[in-house]
Amino acid sequence: MDANAKLDKLDVATPVLRPLVRPTQAEAEAAVRTLIAWAGDDPNREGLLDTPRRVTKAYGEFFAGYQQSPREILERTFKEVGGYDDIVLVKDIPFSSHCEHHMVPFVGKAHIAYLPHDGVVGISKLARLVDVFSKRLQVQENLTAQIIDAINEHLNPRGAAVMLEAEHMCMSIRGVRAHGATTVTQRFTGVFAEEKAEQDRFFTMIRGR
Repeated sequence: MDANAKLDKLDVATPVLRPLVRPTQAEAEAAVRTLIAWAGDDPNREGLLDTPRRVTKAYGEFFAGYQQSPREILERTFKEVGGYDDIVLVKDIPFSSHCEHHMVPFVGKAHIAYLPHDGVVGISKLARLVDVFSKRLQVQENLTAQIIDAINEHLNPRGAAVMLEAEHMCMSIRGVRAHGATTVTQRFTGVFAEEKAEQDRFFTMIRGR
């Protein structure tokens, strides 16, 4: 094997990671027109002329999480809470995200709990945290992990619990077409991971019993 062949093999096996270069607005709209044509329609017909602009604007909303910082959302905490140190739970937080495999939506609700260590965060911030990570290309398992990891990193609680329940359009409107199927993911850290009684309490509070 000559030197060039060895180099080619190395390049394939260990690709070089290059900085992401974001396409221009015009390039993004051209890509939409290409997809319309690939689907079998005419991007120049009246009803589709403005579609590329609308799609790119919608994508700016769908994927706004790439421009948002979990640290900024969770950086302000409140310590004057009367010594409260029990579970803080926000349940039924609605979210929508996009599957990174097919780029179609999955929609559901998140339940988040933590045991404060040194103060609490405003309850609306937990919903905003879900929004940051869900507005990115995702898989539900990774979304669950990102939410709880951010809570642990920025709030340093004694324990945290996150559960997501969602319906995936990549299952319900294509493929197996399993309408109404729900995917559940959960993760526990700290006291919630160590003590089953705390997990049970979390589930009981979610279900309202």
